[in-house]
Amino acid sequence: MSSIVIVGGGPAGIAAAGVAGECSAEVTLLDDNPALGGQIWRGGDPDAVPWLERLHSDGVEIITSARVVSGDAAHHTLLVDQNGKAAEVVYSKLILATGARELFLPFPGWTLPNVMGVGGLQALVKSGLPVEGKRIVVAGSGPLLLAVAAYLRKRGAVVPLIAEQAGSAALALFALSLAVHPGKLWQAARLQPFPSTRYLPGCWIEAAIGAGKVEGVRLRQGSKVWEEPCDYVANAYGFVPNRELADLLGAVGVNQIAGMGGVETALLEGQIAGYAAAGQPGKAAKFHAPLCKANSFTRLLDQTFRLRDELRNLAQPETIVCRCEDVTLARLRTADSWRSAKLHERCGMGPCQGRICGPAVQFILGWEPKSVRPPLFPTRLENLIQETPAK
Repeated sequence: MSSIVIVGGGPAGIAAAGVAGECSAEVTLLDDNPALGGQIWRGGDPDAVPWLERLHSDGVEIITSARVVSGDAAHHTLLVDQNGKAAEVVYSKLILATGARELFLPFPGWTLPNVMGVGGLQALVKSGLPVEGKRIVVAGSGPLLLAVAAYLRKRGAVVPLIAEQAGSAALALFALSLAVHPGKLWQAARLQPFPSTRYLPGCWIEAAIGAGKVEGVRLRQGSKVWEEPCDYVANAYGFVPNRELADLLGAVGVNQIAGMGGVETALLEGQIAGYAAAGQPGKAAKFHAPLCKANSFTRLLDQTFRLRDELRNLAQPETIVCRCEDVTLARLRTADSWRSAKLHERCGMGPCQGRICGPAVQFILGWEPKSVRPPLFPTRLENLIQETPAK
């Protein structure tokens, strides 16, 4: 039996496991990817090296390619699918560091091949997708646009523009506010667009255009509308927390890591959770003040990059909103709630279980996605019914 189980192998989960392991706790770290690091540290980021070394030196058990498909808070158990085989993991304390996913807002043509999320395209490039000489339009909202555009340029891509939906006034106030966050100011300075890349505030994609795959996008900036040719589109509007497992467990007996403030915040929250779970509240307390400062920057980000109301009207009646079940906006409008849309139109009933369409529907129609049920991810039926040995 593992004393402390941590779900999620990104910076927060790695930090939590590292400090808990240093306290001589028995720690198991679960991650659904083949290697630790999460999206931020994917591909062997040098910043991850000292943290990963701490895990190995402290004897943390690392289980990768392990996806939690169900859980029972009353009995402190998780059902884990590892490469198609099921195992039951028992814990005394549980830390959820399940990270976040990108928020996608449907627009005409968003289902065309080569239209993908900002972080999704970055992950593919890190995994070997060649983009040298390819024209890539980066759009959506938040500082990640700049970071990914810089990464794509280093890989030889042509980034003609970055379309940021936040307006000029909000961005100007954000720039002034960075004076109290000198570290962030330096990071922002390093991410300034190249002269060949236009940074367009108050701008967003209205539609993707192409036959068979994306060939261009239609952009709007105020009253100006134009088409921009491209080979790829990287588009996302911030992040949505992966809280399905926390909801399923009812947050009973769970030390849940909450918040999405970047790697700095993740590391701080991870260390606080790890020390707390290991019974070292004094060590956890020393990170509270830095976390408060980091959270002030997170609130500034939320305020600056709040989504504009015009984005609620991107999807047209014939636009597919639920990609798993091919549910259009017109069909959704025949329902009056998320539950009704699921029952009558199968919205959110596909393999992603509403992870993509749920937040979009919430933004467009104001319905709150509910009813999280196991399995959280597709798994073999036999894994749900067979007796599995406890780990």
